[in-house]
Amino acid sequence: MPNTLILQLSRRDKIPADERRELLDLFANERVAPTGQELIPEGSRSSFSLLLLDGFAARFKTLSTGARQITGVHVPGDFLDLHGFLLKTLAYGVVALSDCRVMQADHENLRRITRASPHLARLLWMDTLIDASISREWLASMGRRSAEGHLAHLICELFTRLEVVQQTSGYSFRVPLKQADLADILGLSVVHVNRTLQSLRKQGLIIWEGMRVHIENWDGLVKIAEFDPTYLCLRSEPR
Repeated sequence: MPNTLILQLSRRDKIPADERRELLDLFANERVAPTGQELIPEGSRSSFSLLLLDGFAARFKTLSTGARQITGVHVPGDFLDLHGFLLKTLAYGVVALSDCRVMQADHENLRRITRASPHLARLLWMDTLIDASISREWLASMGRRSAEGHLAHLICELFTRLEVVQQTSGYSFRVPLKQADLADILGLSVVHVNRTLQSLRKQGLIIWEGMRVHIENWDGLVKIAEFDPTYLCLRSEPR
């Protein structure tokens, strides 16, 4: 069941038991997608939206040259395409970065819940606003942060988002991102990504081993990243 969604939303506001049941009743048809599978093709239309229960997925855009830009990374508890409820046609695709479990929420059920429960409607609206806020922060990183600052910011953000859904252990977390994926996120070559990782390691800030990241110096990483989690909207207050 999509308890990670409950963890995400309840970090931002109190959700009574009856509203939790309403949320859980939204979802059906759990399925598993293997690493590399397109969960949502670019330009697709759908009558439902997908919630990521487990694993990592990436929003992407592919150019005519075949070059891919990853424009967002999804963690457990994220809707992959809640925008599709209103936008109908999606101008991006979503791919599984690891084996993923997803469930779907039919748009008719979403329409019903937004009519019947204004508070839940506001929380789902907030979810899309946080997604947009993350995109703006990524845009600032792409345009103005150094390669080190950009990568440090990504690590700080992923750690913070995963901590909300109880997917961290101390300052350690699993992240199935290959250097090629990081290159598509950061807009760098794989060689430049490798050099940037080595620099963060040499400064004693992180250890990245396989699919696990250990943050050795959180304060130092935050300083390089200029990381301020305000854009993640983590304060619990009435919405």
